[in-house]
Amino acid sequence: MNLRQQIENYIPYNCEEQKDKEIMLKYMDTFEDVLTRNNDIGHFTSSCWIVNKEKTKVLMVYHNIYNSWSWTGGHADGDSDLLHVSIKEAKEETGIKNVEPLSDNIFSLEVLGVDGHMKKGNYVPSHIHLNVTYLLCADEREVTYIKEDENSDVKWFLLEDAIKASNEPYMKKIYNKLNKKLEDLK
Repeated sequence: MNLRQQIENYIPYNCEEQKDKEIMLKYMDTFEDVLTRNNDIGHFTSSCWIVNKEKTKVLMVYHNIYNSWSWTGGHADGDSDLLHVSIKEAKEETGIKNVEPLSDNIFSLEVLGVDGHMKKGNYVPSHIHLNVTYLLCADEREVTYIKEDENSDVKWFLLEDAIKASNEPYMKKIYNKLNKKLEDLK
């Protein structure tokens, strides 16, 4: 199933996700090259909520650009298999080797505004991330490492503490939504 079909088939969790789904589909119909950063207005990204086997903790990184604890994820960079992107980014950003999707289905959708910032000495203007989130599982005993060019720490948090650890008000709302969706799965 291609990315458009996955998004079309996704059943939104709330009114925010319904609107974000509509925006993503409209964006795909309106703009070319939505899978690469060449589209500097907005492009697809993939994130993941990495939980332990008991689904009581989440693995987060301290993101250097945002100076906040955050989920892992990254740009599609031309890859339309966003589940693959989320797994690749989880491994790259945390050092974990064994991470598995709890489902191949999309876990959440978000349209995220990104403020202009410097990255590797270059200015990246404000833009939109059309973000697709997946639910992944890893063993919290597995060794992690810091990816110094992107983060400065990697840590497991209790679900409620992950929300408190974030410095970004809008992301706290998203992480809270992800935790509620996770609770619904138990």
